[in-house]
Amino acid sequence: DLDAGEKIITVLGKGQKTRVVPVGAHALTAIAEWMKYRPMGDERLGFDSPLFVSKRGTRISHRSVQERIRQLAVRHGMSQRIHPHVLRHAFASHLLESSGDLRAVQELLGHANIATTQIYTHLDFQHLAKVYDRAHPRAHQSKKSKT
Repeated sequence: DLDAGEKIITVLGKGQKTRVVPVGAHALTAIAEWMKYRPMGDERLGFDSPLFVSKRGTRISHRSVQERIRQLAVRHGMSQRIHPHVLRHAFASHLLESSGDLRAVQELLGHANIATTQIYTHLDFQHLAKVYDRAHPRAHQSKKSKT
């Protein structure tokens, strides 16, 4: 359920959880553009109206979303397997990196337990360690001297 005025979207996620998520200006512009080409036309969307529909005007499935993302990745030369959950992880990691607000990330992801969200702090540390090992001139020296 999109509320363009409030810049929020209510989504039904995994486990039938309802989440309210902020929508940015770029996404709102893209949605307005999509509405011009949407198979069902530019009618006013109601609570039960699907935003993303197939050529037949029916709601697209989650498998369809997965396949479209996979095709986009291939078209752009990406060798890594990309799927919607990868985008969710990237979103969470970038948000945590830029804000440092674990509680906000928890709320946006809809995690009931903060421990689930804390996984992203561990992943961020692992990434930082890899970057350090690749870039720091003394990273390899210290490992050699320990052996």
